[in-house]
Amino acid sequence: MPKRVDHEERRAQIAEALIQVAGRRGLHAVGMRDVAAEAGVSLRLVQYYFETKEKLLFHGLQHLTDRFTARVGARLAAAGPDPGPRATVEALLSASLPTDEESRTFHLLYSSYAILSVTDEALAAQPFIDNPDAAENALTGLLEHAQGAGLADPDADARTEAISLLAMAAAMGTSILVGQRTPESAIAVLHHHLDRIFATAQTPEGGAGPN
Repeated sequence: MPKRVDHEERRAQIAEALIQVAGRRGLHAVGMRDVAAEAGVSLRLVQYYFETKEKLLFHGLQHLTDRFTARVGARLAAAGPDPGPRATVEALLSASLPTDEESRTFHLLYSSYAILSVTDEALAAQPFIDNPDAAENALTGLLEHAQGAGLADPDADARTEAISLLAMAAAMGTSILVGQRTPESAIAVLHHHLDRIFATAQTPEGGAGPN
């Protein structure tokens, strides 16, 4: 009996090949033939599943986003059953910094997709991500929750802080890629800003208040 083909698994295999070869050569330099060779399949098979390079690129972006989500989930799982808003915010932001090979590839390609979508009409016709405000909304909600629980500066504007943190993480990620700063120094800057946001004058639960 011939082996049954799992089409989603095959799509994921090809998308992963795109990410791997693009991480080495740059997204702009990758063709469907390169992806086929990386995946160990025929060019005809890549064309069967994706038809055009633009469709392959868009599916690759979705695959890249799924990998990022899984990486954040792993960080949160390592933080314990109830990591709290600060640990969650830190996991979201630090996962996007290029501190290892996988996160380096994510930052490089995600930035490349953003730039390419400005000049590539076919790619620009697709939504860059399903919900472009998802990360901003998630961070804003976490900061508002922390404020309500007395864990963050109540006078801070949660939306503005979320936007600032995301912009800072993106810029620091690029500075790591080009060798301007080390991952350790970037993480130290991130901690500095989180310390500012999550610093409160309140006494920890069960502690003694000021005299």
